[in-house]
This record gives sequence, C-alpha cells and structure tokens, in this order.
Amino acid sequence: MSAAGPFRFTDRSVRQAAEEHLAPAATRAADSRGRARPEPEDPLRTAFERDRDRILHAKAFRRLKHKTQVFLNPDGDHFVTRLTHTLQVTQVARSLARALGLNETLAEAIALAHDVGHSPFGHLGEDALEPYVAGGWHHAAQGVRIVEVLEHLNLTWEVRDGVRSHSWKIEPPPSTREGECVRYADRIGYLSHDALDAIRAGVIALEDLPARTRDVFGVPGSQMVGTMIDAVVEGSLSPDNAAGEVVMAPGPLAAMHELRAFMFERVYASETAAGQKHVAIDVIRRLVDHHLAHPELIPVTYRDTEAGAVTQVVDYVSGMTDRFALAMHDRLFDADATSRMTPLLRAQ
Repeated sequence: MSAAGPFRFTDRSVRQAAEEHLAPAATRAADSRGRARPEPEDPLRTAFERDRDRILHAKAFRRLKHKTQVFLNPDGDHFVTRLTHTLQVTQVARSLARALGLNETLAEAIALAHDVGHSPFGHLGEDALEPYVAGGWHHAAQGVRIVEVLEHLNLTWEVRDGVRSHSWKIEPPPSTREGECVRYADRIGYLSHDALDAIRAGVIALEDLPARTRDVFGVPGSQMVGTMIDAVVEGSLSPDNAAGEVVMAPGPLAAMHELRAFMFERVYASETAAGQKHVAIDVIRRLVDHHLAHPELIPVTYRDTEAGAVTQVVDYVSGMTDRFALAMHDRLFDADATSRMTPLLRAQ
C-alpha cells in the first residue's frame, strides 16, 4: 500500500516493530505465549490490541456499569461503579506503563478485564458465594473463567495471567511487568476514589484521613491519583530496585498501607457497610439456593453444560448486576421479604 499522502499505513508488522523500542522489561506482542486455541494473526492489530478490543465488546464488560464498587446500587450519579473504577484503573495502568517504557496496550487489556468476574454487591458478593465453592470464590478466578469458558474470548496467555493475578492476595504474582502495573493501578484507583465516595456519603470526613495520607498524597481524587502514580514511577526507576519490578517508593508505600488499613476499618467495615453486608449476602444466597432447586431457570446462553450444577448456578448469579439481582429477588420471593431487603440497598 502506498505511503504517499497525509496518512501512514501501520499494520501489525509496523506496530510490532515499534514495540522493539520499549524497555527491556516490556512484554512484546510478538513474544506472546499465544492463545489456548491458535488463530491466524490479525493483519492490522497486534495480539494485545486484539485482546483489548474483544474485552471492550464482551457482555461481562458491559455489565460492569451496574455493578457495585463500595456503595450498593447507589442512587447518586457520581458514585464510582465497577465500570468507572475499571476505566480509572485502565488510565492509571496506561500512565504507569508509558512512563516506564512498558507495553501500554497489554496493560490496558489487563486493566479493562481485571474486574469482569466481580459478583453483584462487590466484595460482599464474594463473601456470599464462598460457601458454594471449594476453597472459596474469588472474582479474579471467575474473571479468567468468563474470558476462557463463558464468553470464549480466547485471549492471550499474558492477559489471562494479568486478570488471574491482579489482586494482591493472589499467588503467584503477575508474570509480566504490565500485570504489576495493573496491580498498583487497581489499588490506586480504589483507595483514592473509595475515599472520595466515603466522604461524599458522609461515612468519613476529609480530616478523618490519616495525617500521613494527606501529607504524602494530598486529597482524594485527581491529586491523590497523580501523586501515587509518581510514587510508583519513582520507586520503579530507583537504582535500589534491584529486582527490576514495578514498585512504589518506600515512604509513599508505607502511607498507602496506612490508608488501606484506615479504609478497611472506617469504610469497608463501617456500620453502613455492615448493614449492607447482611442484606446483600441474604439476597445472593437466596438466589443461588433457588436456582439450585430450579436450574432450568438459567438461560441457555449463559450455561456451561459441561460444569456441575453448583458451578452453573454460581456462574449465573455471580454474573448478575446489582439491579438485576434485586429485581429477580423481587420477582421470586414474597413482597414482605423484598420490602425488608431492597430499600436498605437502594437507599444508599
């Protein structure tokens, strides 16, 4: 194709060649471990660009707009949802990857998919589903199951590995530096914006935040996000970072740990959250138990027929949005039980 004129044609070979200029620690699309089911390469896009596009068009990604971050099914327009959190994490991950010379597209793809496995009602949903799954239920593992089995996205190994390990409690850690960027981006995103939501909801006041948090990171929102990003770039580029990992500078990292401990004590385990927890767990478990007794209610389009009955039901219920779970609860159970539950969630 002619290069004359105002445009320059950039196909996959050109894009992959550009990745050779990335940092030595970067993951290059041409070096991907590939897909579980081999496919012909796309003529225009790299493997990671193709993954990003598949994730954006996935049903599980669309459902994030009506899934909880912290405050359940909020009526306010400005509370963070699982989708807006995902977009914020993607921005932070891309900023980190670009600043460190890593593969920005791989970081973007992992970040966009990192929470597609989340249940309704956020982490409260994980608590509700835990008894039904041997070893416990975790949204990261469900995210991998969604992209591999339920939606057949056939993503590259590197993106699936990043989704599997984006949570800090998961071992082994990410196998790519881009996956490490997403780990930090996730924590930066939820701490800064959950704090802002908690202040907006009246659960805490700005002056309640630890003094070191305010001194090191500033106020929740864009200022806190920016200073946290700078701290990760500083720590990663430090000559003391002998392992060459994506890390936060020691001082800010200690401040982040203090902020996280504060958020768990004052926000995630607050009286408001505790009241929501009881209701959310009751709703989800009633839905699971009902569908175990009536598996024919599971849509054929969202059923892995090779899996056991419990797995099929958990797949279905964990994929629900907050509002869909509440609406189904309303339809299935008596009005008295509904009147005791759903207003408690919807008032938040």
